This record gives sequence, C-alpha cells and structure tokens, in this order.
Amino acid sequence: MTVEARPTRAERQAQTRERLIEVARSLFLADGYAATSLDKVAVEAGFSKGAVYSNFAGKEELCMAVLDTIHGEQIEGVVAAFTVDADLDGRIDAFATWAREKLGHPRWTALEVEFAAVARQSPYVATELVKRHRALVSASADLIRRVTEEAGVDLDLDAHKAATALLSLGIGLGAMRSLDSQLDVDVFAETMRALLRGAQR
Repeated sequence: MTVEARPTRAERQAQTRERLIEVARSLFLADGYAATSLDKVAVEAGFSKGAVYSNFAGKEELCMAVLDTIHGEQIEGVVAAFTVDADLDGRIDAFATWAREKLGHPRWTALEVEFAAVARQSPYVATELVKRHRALVSASADLIRRVTEEAGVDLDLDAHKAATALLSLGIGLGAMRSLDSQLDVDVFAETMRALLRGAQR
C-alpha cells in the first residue's frame, strides 16, 4: 500500500496563494477592483482574512498578482503564435487569430484601467506597473529580434522601439475593442506586415 506524502508547509502555502489568486481574479473581473474586498476574497476562497495577509501585503499586491496571471496567459498566446511551424506570414496569421479571440476582453480591460487609476495615489502600484511594462517591452523586443532573424528580415526600426510601438497599438486597440466589439483588430496584424514589408533580405 502506497502512502501519499503530505504536502509540505511551503506546498500548502503555494496552494493557498494560488487559490486566493483564482478567487480574486473571478471577483475582480466580475465586480471590479474597488467593489472587491479582501474579506470577500477570503470567504469565497474558504480561508480567513489572515490567510490573505500571510500571502499578500494587501489588495493592491493581490490585484497585481491577478494581473500577472492574465498577462502571463496573453504572453504565452503571443509567443505560441510566433513559434508555430510556419513562415513569417503564417506566424502573423496565427497572431491575428489569437488577437481576434483575446485582444480587448472587456472585463480584463476594465480591471486594468481601474487598477491603473490607483497608481495616482499609490507609489507602490505606480512603480510595479512601470517595472512590468518595461519587462514586457524588453521581452517583446527579444521576440521581435528572434522572429525577424529566423525570417531573414532586417528591421529599419530598432527592436525595442518596434516593441514599444506594437504594444502601444495593441493596448489602444484592446481598450477600443472593449467598448466596440465589432472593431477590426486585424489592423494589428496588417501593421506588422507593413512594418516588415520591404525589409526582407
């Protein structure tokens, strides 16, 4: 008879943290940041409020963790699109498919906008958002360099600047699409093609 090992304290804490993020994500997306209290998160997750504070310094840090999971999923989708076994046009097509399905999710966008407003009063939030944005630009620039190198493309624009421009376009389109679901997001992929047109070696 095999006896299953009991989870360690670190494993239990990791499970608790994961559960709290899962529940907080659901509540933040459904009700918004301001309307969601830590008490409600704790109750819905089946823990005490103390369990929340043993994992997060407060609601700001918890929401940051929720946004990190959302951003992580988005990044995985983009990377998957640009690593499919296809030429550059095929990869852009795969990205366009991803954008049609994922870009501008109304609840995600509403949460991001609401939480970004918190940065006006919270130096912690402002600093953390800037840190994450810079990391995202850097990672996107690395992806652009890799993809263009594999495709034999020399960009006239520096990869970091290209990443900044494309991310800005994506964020703007996402915000607009959250209000107008009929917005044509294929313009994102077409902008990429235009950026690369004539740059083929």
